[in-house]
Amino acid sequence: MTVRTLPPLGPTRKLKLPREVERTLPNGLTVIALRRPAVPLVEVRLWLPFGKAHLARGLMMSQTLLSGTDTMSSVELAAELQKVGGGLSSGLDSDRLMISGNGLVTGLNRLLDLLAGVLTGATYPADEVATERSRLIDGIRMAQSLPAHLVRKALLKRMYGKHPYAVQTPEPEQVEAVRPAQLRTLHAARVRPAGGILLLVGDVQPAKALDAAERALSGWTGDGAPGELPAAPPLEPGPLLLVDRPGSVQSSLRLALPAVPRTHPDHAALQLANLVFGGYFSSRWVENIREDKGYTYGPHSTIEHSVAGSALVVAAEVATEVTGPALLETNYELGRLASLPPKEDELEQARQYALGTLQLGISTQAGLAAVASAYAGSGLRLEFLAEHAARLAKVTRDDVAAAAATYLAPARAVTVVLGDAATVEGPLGVLGPVRTETPES
Repeated sequence: MTVRTLPPLGPTRKLKLPREVERTLPNGLTVIALRRPAVPLVEVRLWLPFGKAHLARGLMMSQTLLSGTDTMSSVELAAELQKVGGGLSSGLDSDRLMISGNGLVTGLNRLLDLLAGVLTGATYPADEVATERSRLIDGIRMAQSLPAHLVRKALLKRMYGKHPYAVQTPEPEQVEAVRPAQLRTLHAARVRPAGGILLLVGDVQPAKALDAAERALSGWTGDGAPGELPAAPPLEPGPLLLVDRPGSVQSSLRLALPAVPRTHPDHAALQLANLVFGGYFSSRWVENIREDKGYTYGPHSTIEHSVAGSALVVAAEVATEVTGPALLETNYELGRLASLPPKEDELEQARQYALGTLQLGISTQAGLAAVASAYAGSGLRLEFLAEHAARLAKVTRDDVAAAAATYLAPARAVTVVLGDAATVEGPLGVLGPVRTETPES
């Protein structure tokens, strides 16, 4: 068989970023418009700070926000959205309420009018709330049987303690207790324009798009305030937490390590250190425990950014019999990166991947809207992307090693394993102290 040599990487193309046009309305809503005329559509992203709230009510509110307004039912609302070739959806995470959608550019005015109707007149009808309540409870109960959910739940609790980030899925009985009147009260308190950010991205004239948003949303007011989120607590390394899942044929490995926000001087070096370690398919960790040893199929590490703090999360599913060896190799690769800087070509490959991902992430209207919205929610604007690309281009091998030594040292990790304790507790105990508990404890 003839082995083909891969061609050399081409030059990195300069990021081409559209100009952001921004306006803060009298009600406190910030509107940002970006022109991307690829197709005759417009993407809408509304980011509202939500902060600490009753989790079950917040999640139910986000899922029933589009269930009807004081002027139309959910069916009528959906029909009106279809008339402009569009749709809206809503969701909630630990930091924000996000309403997303798109439509034909010619229907932007109507799309914004419908959005305004939801923001100012959502009614949360009892029958719609009851239907969604049952659906959500079924989903939570199903998730509670899945290893990925159970290990994530344990990891968050171990990472964050009493911080609101520690619990991101309510219990079924908490959802069962939610009533429409509570959702209307929560809406009045939290769905407010002050501090919110509306992104409009597409084949639009930015100034006209801002005018349209102001016409539609200037009547939206609110006197409530988002619950303040305290800073996330620092990670506290300690005994490995083993969550017993008797009879499991696989173990779920999760490690959390400290990370920094996007604006931190170390962020670019840490991003590349993560890629070299396990952040993409050509990483050292993937080569070790997947390609070389066959312990797992899809190991991955990623930096998670939230308003109150950032963390680097390492994840792998491995066969029960190799749980100890897989964790040993994971810790080995984390420590090796601090002790052995990447080779120049290894770093360059990770750099090209990072820069290419930036390009790819903003190549579509929807991607551009998602990136711009995420940055805006962190107090940044799209121009930061070019600054970050420049920082990535300057990171050296020594910078990566220094970032790895500071943030990726195995001794700094919070480690959680979900698996059959009877089989894996012994091998894990060889690596260090282990504390075992059941999922319910």
